[in-house]
Amino acid sequence: MKMIYVNTFEKIIGYTFKDKSLIQTALTHSSYANEMQGKIPFNERLEFLGDSVLGMITAEYLYKNHPEMPEGQLTKLRASLVCEKSLHKFADSIRLGEFMSLGKGEINTGGRERPSILADAFESVIAAIYLDAGFEEAKKFVLGFISNASVEDNSISDYKSALQEIIQKNHGEILEYFMAGESGPDHAKTFIVEVKLNSNIIGTGTGRSKKQAEQMAAKEALRLMGVDV
Repeated sequence: MKMIYVNTFEKIIGYTFKDKSLIQTALTHSSYANEMQGKIPFNERLEFLGDSVLGMITAEYLYKNHPEMPEGQLTKLRASLVCEKSLHKFADSIRLGEFMSLGKGEINTGGRERPSILADAFESVIAAIYLDAGFEEAKKFVLGFISNASVEDNSISDYKSALQEIIQKNHGEILEYFMAGESGPDHAKTFIVEVKLNSNIIGTGTGRSKKQAEQMAAKEALRLMGVDV
């Protein structure tokens, strides 16, 4: 990536990197690295780290700023703030897609606007700041986004992510979704999905698509756990 692009991106996010290689890696997608025959690093490892840093900052912020909220609601709100939809919005607000190094195939198929790519890259930028300057600087960057997102604007919509957040607290628990059936003509099918925890059914949902049915199954599971959805 040309340094002029790095400098422009730094101005947009309000942070100047001491180690420029960190932000260059954060903005490099695996498709571009593959075209370079693996000679340059890409952002998947940074994404892994950034996900954890983001989760910690968000949890701390919500805990301190919403003392009236029970654990279930805090979990729900955190899930909505760190889901792909929210991270995509945050990434768009800093024009992140413009500065990414992508392979030609990704560019030609709209990779610069793809929510999954931008959400992952946003987490990578968080990790890059964390490694360059520490937790407090990363926190300042993240709070610039999540503190402006109101509780009302982030009511739960991704039930699967919220459920996963809860289950992950207990190591060794296995959460799986299974097709339980379908009905109706091909142009108007209804799908039935069961969500199982360690082989036990904890929710059932129906929908016009498998994804929608999975979300409804997760929603029922959250309700049974006492989470306000």
